Amino acid sequence: MSINTLETTRADARKDASKDASRAGGFDAMGLNPLLLQALKAEGYERPTPIQSQAIPQVMTGKDLLGIAQTGTGKTAAFALPILHRLAVNRVAPAPRTTRCLILSPTRELASQIAESFKAYGRHLGFRVAVIFGGVSYGPQERALQQGLDVLVAAPGRLLDHMQQKNVDLSATEIFVLDEADQMLDLGFIKPIRQVVSRLPMRRQNLFFSATMPSEIGKLASELLKDPVKVQVTPQSTTVERIKQSVVWVEQGRKRALLQELFADDAFNRVLVFTKTKHGADKVAAYLEAGGVGAGAIHGNKSQSQRERTLAAFKAGKLRVLVATDIAARGIDIDGVTHVVNFELPYVPEAYVHRIGRTARAGADGTAISLVAGDEMKLLKDIEKVTRQKIPSTDRRNDAELGRLDAAIAAAGVGKKPTLPEAETKKPRGEEGPGRQRRRGQRPAGGGQPHRPRKGDGGRDRAAPPAARFDPLAGERAPTNASGEPAAVAKLKRRRRRPSNGGRGYGDKRG
Repeated sequence: MSINTLETTRADARKDASKDASRAGGFDAMGLNPLLLQALKAEGYERPTPIQSQAIPQVMTGKDLLGIAQTGTGKTAAFALPILHRLAVNRVAPAPRTTRCLILSPTRELASQIAESFKAYGRHLGFRVAVIFGGVSYGPQERALQQGLDVLVAAPGRLLDHMQQKNVDLSATEIFVLDEADQMLDLGFIKPIRQVVSRLPMRRQNLFFSATMPSEIGKLASELLKDPVKVQVTPQSTTVERIKQSVVWVEQGRKRALLQELFADDAFNRVLVFTKTKHGADKVAAYLEAGGVGAGAIHGNKSQSQRERTLAAFKAGKLRVLVATDIAARGIDIDGVTHVVNFELPYVPEAYVHRIGRTARAGADGTAISLVAGDEMKLLKDIEKVTRQKIPSTDRRNDAELGRLDAAIAAAGVGKKPTLPEAETKKPRGEEGPGRQRRRGQRPAGGGQPHRPRKGDGGRDRAAPPAARFDPLAGERAPTNASGEPAAVAKLKRRRRRPSNGGRGYGDKRG
């Protein structure tokens, strides 16, 4: 593509972008390719979301863009539509092993959904779109890359593998998209991203999307973007206002019982439950299944086919509950999720924003409930600090749905806020539990001087009076010697140490 042609294309796009799409209230006012509008109509999309109204005209001009938006706001279409439009304006056949547009995604599920969106929007344009990620065979991916692609959606790890095997050449890439950048940071993909970017041409368009903007992500954005346009549809690190959030205080060991009780309410129709660990996700799903609630789990230890089957069953309504870890659930785009339940709070506060963003999508309402144990108080405070809001407890809300939630809490016998974190709860002074040890320097119970344990004595207090030990043969407390051993045991040891030569020592030379 010549420079003159590129500038002409950008000038035409600027004229189209000058129209006020939000005032017109439809995609047709943006100047998008008619075949794209036809596909959008078939998909049932009539009015753009706020991020689409702001981002699409800017991307059509060829500018770099920094988009800060949560999942569920329609940001995939915000970059897919103008990219397809630009590729159609200057249509050229991609060379073998090259791609005109590269999109990096942190997870398999999100990569698959982005690729499906490109195929759906560009169904009448005939572009070649492929997706590559780990967990599946290399063969089909190699064949797709060999043909040359208009759009490649990839996870960073598998893309680097193909680059090392010289299956893909990024030197002709015109558009680069980094989606869910903050999740890339959480998964440790920053270094692989820089390796990929080093293979891209200097002259390209960069689109950068993230739900939150921690300092490391801001630094990466400044490295990649050149004079970008910033689009921010929600305040940084805040949650969607349509999500009704609440906290339920519950002991860690009683969370599963309460979760089971919640599903007595028919309003919990399509629910996402988040756990910290893969093993925890399996246990929660099995517990719910045993209680008659259709549930499935997805996490990194599941094969790609297992994850796809479980996700398809949840989308089709065959499963009422999907239990997932943060990594596996990232990018799940399912309409009609009524509730998100945080079975355990995440260690990273920003992950809370992404979790609850699975509900209240496309303008719908949703509910997010967090089951919080005493030792999770600090995690809750960190979340409230990042989101800049106080998450109310159930007893502070009086609407009908949370009234039913209060009834479930009462039925499960939980819900009282602890005064201290469970991990820091201490017994009153003077009460000794069975495993409690005396502090160093403290006087022993029977008087005497404090004892500093010597090397090799196991920390035993020699100044303490001998205590009786339980004799399993006698069934009562047996007397002990000064070393704390039962007298009978000490006697047996002395007999074993006696020489077997008639009482004489081995060194004796009598008779």
